[in-house]
Amino acid sequence: MSKKLDGKKLAAQIRLDLAHRVDRLSYQPGLATILVGNDPASHSYVSGKHRDCAEVGIASIRVELPATISETELLSEIYKLNEDLSCTGMIVQLPLPGVIDTGRILAAISPEKDADGLHPVNLGNLVLGIAGALPCTPRGIIELLRHHNISVAGKEVVVIGRGTTVGRPLGLLLTRKSENATVVLCHTGTRDISHYTKTADVVIAAAGNPGMVKADWIKSGAVLVDVGISRGKSGLIGDISEGAIAKSSWHAPVPGGVGPMTRAMLLTNVVEAAERH
Repeated sequence: MSKKLDGKKLAAQIRLDLAHRVDRLSYQPGLATILVGNDPASHSYVSGKHRDCAEVGIASIRVELPATISETELLSEIYKLNEDLSCTGMIVQLPLPGVIDTGRILAAISPEKDADGLHPVNLGNLVLGIAGALPCTPRGIIELLRHHNISVAGKEVVVIGRGTTVGRPLGLLLTRKSENATVVLCHTGTRDISHYTKTADVVIAAAGNPGMVKADWIKSGAVLVDVGISRGKSGLIGDISEGAIAKSSWHAPVPGGVGPMTRAMLLTNVVEAAERH
């Protein structure tokens, strides 16, 4: 029977450790969230992040703006937070209205306050091996595997999806010397993804395609990490089918696997930023 990579349980342990680290700081770190518009899912995500902040002892700075805000006005809010000493880390909740250049907005955040680890400077630091904020979901996956003593050193790892929040930075993390994995990054241009997954020791699916990873795609005993989340009639659905999970040795489920770890790594980035200063 496949064993579960319990991200919810591990995230709770991480928050407890972070609370002790916050207690040792000479000042209270603060997380600023910028939310544009009234998307219910975005409001729910932001509220969850601030509940986590309260548990750890991080101050909450909530900036809620109308969907009609201009790009110039939004940039002005970011610049204010860049200068605000009470703000240790910052995120802009995505998606933004289509008229706003998301890349320009994210690049305006001070790299030192980039709680998501997705600023161009921090992604460049990741490529160069320079210490800094790491992308939350990829980092959460690495920590989840480490906690369960699953080494990827010398292993073949297939990552499905090449998005900037998961797939591409995850490939960089996995190929660091500390992880030392051999990574194949599959995407919509890959002619036969199953050709690669059938021999993989670890398969990480982040495509947002419900149940795309079938039982005959993987070898018996593989480790499966599900990042893709879609909404179905019965709730949230991942990219990895039940048949594939049944063949695995370990699996990170949806929900309760990677999602809680992403939020825990967000808080970790905020606390680490405070510790650096």
